[in-house]
Amino acid sequence: MENILESVIDAIGNTPLVRLERLTKAYGVDGTILAKLEYLNPGFSKKDRAALGIIEEAELKRVLRPGQTVVELTSGSMGTGLAIVCGIKGYPFVAVMSKGNSQERAIMMRALGAEVVLVDQLPSSTPGNVSGDDLELVEAVTQQITKERDAFRADQFHRDGGWLAHYNNTGQELWKASGGKIDAFADFLGSGGTYAGVTKALKERNGNVRCFVVEPESAAVLAGHAVTHAGHPIQGGGYSISGLPHLRGIPVDGFIQVTGEEAKQTAHALAQREGIFGGYSAGANVAAALQLLRGAMKGKNIAVVICDSGLKYLSTDLWG
Repeated sequence: MENILESVIDAIGNTPLVRLERLTKAYGVDGTILAKLEYLNPGFSKKDRAALGIIEEAELKRVLRPGQTVVELTSGSMGTGLAIVCGIKGYPFVAVMSKGNSQERAIMMRALGAEVVLVDQLPSSTPGNVSGDDLELVEAVTQQITKERDAFRADQFHRDGGWLAHYNNTGQELWKASGGKIDAFADFLGSGGTYAGVTKALKERNGNVRCFVVEPESAAVLAGHAVTHAGHPIQGGGYSISGLPHLRGIPVDGFIQVTGEEAKQTAHALAQREGIFGGYSAGANVAAALQLLRGAMKGKNIAVVICDSGLKYLSTDLWG
């Protein structure tokens, strides 16, 4: 009976690390991409870790009351993780999401017991492409619901439990599974929690590991570029947000830009060459790793995260 878990949240983490040899061979690059399959978490994304970390931190600090409603802004993955964690722990959960995100996400969160509030996009926005301005509308509704219901705001952009989950777990797992043979890490930014936690963990192990921020080519704010098209298709990040608290004090060794089309084509190659069915951000991360292997990190070992499942994008143009 020792191998039986007490609940599904005990299945979060310890995801496999896979060498993408077929893909690197197909692209003709010299080096290795190590992909951490976070889409194999119960909620099909890396955000399960952050959701659990935030709720357990709140419980520890006693800022979350028993049975209190939890509210969070989400593009879908964090909301799914919170729906699972809150359901197991007995907290009602309200997910607030832009209508620009794929409908599969709302369906899944509702199936897991969440109340889902969908917010209209700006008239100038494109369905499927959520901009920073769209996100501001979602934020305003999230704040209103939190106040009206005297709820706990999970606040993935500010609470430490999220990035600490990646520091204490994801980064350590990467190091252990690779035997310490990681030369670089590249990550597409959403809240910045994965990048911050993994970068801190890896650099404490080896200060020579180079860590790269990945952004959409048209909205690379952190790299200091002008926003030319905020409504890119890479859901879950790249919202043209320059202030990400989790990144304070976290080193950045370089910035990489990826187009929506590059992310899409790389996600297709990842599925067809490696049997890994990831989403847009997974495609962006692997595309960034390929860029590194063509240039400054030729012949090196690059670690990336497969952030979420392609199942969350069936209604989008990713698989159309």
